[in-house]
Amino acid sequence: MIPFNKPYCSGRELKYMEEVCHSMTMSGNGDFTKKCHAFFEQRYGFRKCLLCTSGTDALEMCAMLCCLKPGDEVIVPSYTFVSSAIAFLREGARLRFADSGANNPNVTADEIEPLITERTRVIVVVHYAGVACDMDPIMALAEKHNLLVVEDAAQAVDSYYKGRPLGSIGHLAAFSFHETKNINCGEGGMLVVNDERFVRRSEILWEKGTNRAEFYRGMVNKYGWCDTGSSFLPSEFNAAFLWAQLEQMDDIQQRRKHIWDIYDRMLRGKLETKGIQMADIPDYATNNGHIYYMVCPSLDVRTQLMGWLKEHGVQTTFHYLPLHTSAYYKDLYEGKPLVNCDRYGDCLVRLPLYYELTDEQAETVARLILDYFEL
Repeated sequence: MIPFNKPYCSGRELKYMEEVCHSMTMSGNGDFTKKCHAFFEQRYGFRKCLLCTSGTDALEMCAMLCCLKPGDEVIVPSYTFVSSAIAFLREGARLRFADSGANNPNVTADEIEPLITERTRVIVVVHYAGVACDMDPIMALAEKHNLLVVEDAAQAVDSYYKGRPLGSIGHLAAFSFHETKNINCGEGGMLVVNDERFVRRSEILWEKGTNRAEFYRGMVNKYGWCDTGSSFLPSEFNAAFLWAQLEQMDDIQQRRKHIWDIYDRMLRGKLETKGIQMADIPDYATNNGHIYYMVCPSLDVRTQLMGWLKEHGVQTTFHYLPLHTSAYYKDLYEGKPLVNCDRYGDCLVRLPLYYELTDEQAETVARLILDYFEL
């Protein structure tokens, strides 16, 4: 069986975690946490980075920093993981779900603008498959209406929009280091703060509502309860594991993009004759090799294709079930039909893509797909 995903280990994770065992700091915000923060801040120019225990935690911190009030509205894609929405719902926001674009699952300014009302406070964008949303028109909308923009960059590490790193464009951003991501520590995430207004409060929220971070920097002579917050920072073991991955980031990215290119070279230009929509990477975006996906012409075709691949030892999956039609939210949804979102929910299929997938295995997957469609 060729699995859909296999988490990558560089070989140094256990060494660094053993170092933590012999250190004086295991609970978090130690040397490895600081190394990870510095890596992202220096490599990508993020104003402030804070590791979290998950991408969901990072999004929850984003929602808390937005200071939402009951009745405030947040525009969020329907085609995304539930964390993109529930973080804001828990802060009392009313969700306004946006459709995806026709060419790829990302939201567009054209889909966002009609949803803006006098109660709108935040726009959430999700860079699906690590491919950038068209951010300039979205940021222009936000500036026009005085809105905050949160980038859900869970899949978008080391990916760019017009030369700018994803996660650096919105006021706030969230990354994930879940085991399915390019860079992982089992479970992990990171909050990025690009707006100076939120820097100090982000540390307080991160440290259970206290100014403990300022205390350890010697800025105050004692620390106490200052605000709401939670235990968002991960243990130093997670940070040590992540640091081993970050040291190998360029190698990991190169390998994943190489596998992506094998699929694309073998499949693009052939499957379109069978009504397949191939992964779209606009000129303004880069590809970080996170997901190789195809959009089948119907749910039946996708189901049959996935079954065929499983019979031949290949595990595939789909991604996502639209949030506006979910069991939890469908009775609350009052918007228009989200045609593109529903199509991706029914028809998108993801192929295996991980560091240790061999060239031969990737070629086998591609040939099986061509065989299924008799190409």
